[in-house]
Amino acid sequence: MGKKLYVGNLSYNTTEDGLRNLFSAYGNVASAKIIFDHETGNSKGFGFIEMGSDDEAGAAISGTNGHELDGRQLRVNEAMDKPRRDRGQGGGGYGNNW
Repeated sequence: MGKKLYVGNLSYNTTEDGLRNLFSAYGNVASAKIIFDHETGNSKGFGFIEMGSDDEAGAAISGTNGHELDGRQLRVNEAMDKPRRDRGQGGGGYGNNW
């Protein structure tokens, strides 16, 4: 299994294909995913790349961290391996804290 990388400071114009093309210069890209806001459909400005091996991931971090893509300097590092929180089906988030 490959190594997952966090890619931050993405332009809202960056596409998953654009990310895949950039990172493919450093090895096999198993997946490229940009995270979108469910309500607006807009990019949240970050995503994840899964590289084929640890060596490829290391090369990709070295080669792309600080690289400019679509007018923005990328922040690239190893993704934290923690389970996703269950955010439930909550409402507006105001609660009874008045």
